[in-house]
Amino acid sequence: MITLTESAVKAVGRFISSSDKPTGGLRIEVTDGGCSGLSYGLRLEEKEGQDDTVIDCGEVKVFVDPLSLPKLDGMSIDFVDSLDGSGFKFTNPNAVKSCACGSSFTTGDAGGTPKTCS
Repeated sequence: MITLTESAVKAVGRFISSSDKPTGGLRIEVTDGGCSGLSYGLRLEEKEGQDDTVIDCGEVKVFVDPLSLPKLDGMSIDFVDSLDGSGFKFTNPNAVKSCACGSSFTTGDAGGTPKTCS
């Protein structure tokens, strides 16, 4: 199960309400890349895919594809707004290594291909 904090739900809600496209939820996925090998991907989508797991987080639905789900299971997502900047913070129990930027990670069984973080 993936959870979003109240702050994250509110942030996603703001992004949805300011979007000029119909939006059904937030896609969370794992892609190859980042300095630790795997990266988190977030984007608004109109509807879930055929094989997606749909997680109801109150005002927000989260869509996760079947390949990403095992790497994200148990993860919590927060939205932090501070003097240093704002953005999503991922707490993933499956990550055995993360980079300093916080958006790249490695799991025990899937390392991905390390690249330069942007």
